[in-house]
Amino acid sequence: MIHHRYAVVDDRTLFYREAGDPDAPTVVLLHGFPTSSFMFRDLIPRLADRYHVIAPDHLGFGFSDAPPVSEFDYTFDRLADLTAALLSRIGVERYAIYVQDYGAPVGWRLALAKPAAITGIITQNGNGYEAGFIDEFWAPVRDYWRDPSPTTEAGVRAALTLDAIRWQYLHGVPDETVVSPDTWEHDHALVSRPGNDKVQLKLFADYANNLPLYPKLHAYLRESGVPVLATWGRNDGIFAPAGAQAFADDARDAEIHLLDGGHFLLESHLDPVADLILDFLDRRVS
Repeated sequence: MIHHRYAVVDDRTLFYREAGDPDAPTVVLLHGFPTSSFMFRDLIPRLADRYHVIAPDHLGFGFSDAPPVSEFDYTFDRLADLTAALLSRIGVERYAIYVQDYGAPVGWRLALAKPAAITGIITQNGNGYEAGFIDEFWAPVRDYWRDPSPTTEAGVRAALTLDAIRWQYLHGVPDETVVSPDTWEHDHALVSRPGNDKVQLKLFADYANNLPLYPKLHAYLRESGVPVLATWGRNDGIFAPAGAQAFADDARDAEIHLLDGGHFLLESHLDPVADLILDFLDRRVS
C-alpha cells in the first residue's frame, strides 16, 4: 500500500509517497524535471515488498508547496537541504538513493553532506559528469547561464511547453504507445501554475552550479566505495550513454546497463529496471 503524506519542513509543506516496512532498508526516490514523485507511481509497489520507499516532491513540483521566487530562493542547495530535513523529520537516517535528472544534483548534495548515510546509488539518466550532456538540448540552457536575458530566456522557456514535455517522454522510445499521455499532461499542468515558470527558470539558471560539484562527487565515489548502479535509457536526448559509462571511472565495480529507451525509462521499461534495482539492492546494499 502506498501512503500519500505531507510534512511541514522549514515552514514549507512537502508531499511524499511512502510504502513498505519502515524497519526494512530504505530507498529514497528523487525525481527530475518537470515531473514529481508521480514518475515512481508504478516502481514503488515493485520495491515495497522488500524495502521501505520514500519518494518526495521537490519544492515547486508536484503536490509540494510552490512559493513564488520572491519568497524562496530556488537552488539545488536549498532543495537538498529541504530533502535532508524531511528525511530527518520522518526518521530516515541511512538509505539508498535513486536519482533521475534533477534528482541527481539533489542526491549528490545529500551524499556529500553525509556520506555515511548513503548505502547505495541508483542513477537513471541522472548525470554526475560533464560527459553525456547532449549539446542540442543544453545549448540554449548554457546560453542562459552565460547571459540571462529575454532572448536567452525564450530558449529555456521552450522546455516548459506541452510539446517539449511530451518530447521528453517519447523521444527514443521504440514503442510510443506504451507511454501514457497522463505523464506529460500531469507534468505540464503543474509547471503551468501561476508563477511556476519563474521557479523553473531559476532552477535552470542554478543548474550551472552543479557542474563545479562534480569533482567532489567523483572523489566521494572513489573514497567511499559506495555501490553504484547506472540504469540508463540509451536514446535519451538530454543525457547520453557517456553520462552513465563515466561512473565506471570512479565508482568501484559500477554496474552499468544501457536499455533501449529514453529519458523517462520507467514508462517504457519498468519491469527490467525494477529487476535490475532489486537485484542490485539485494546483493550490494541490504
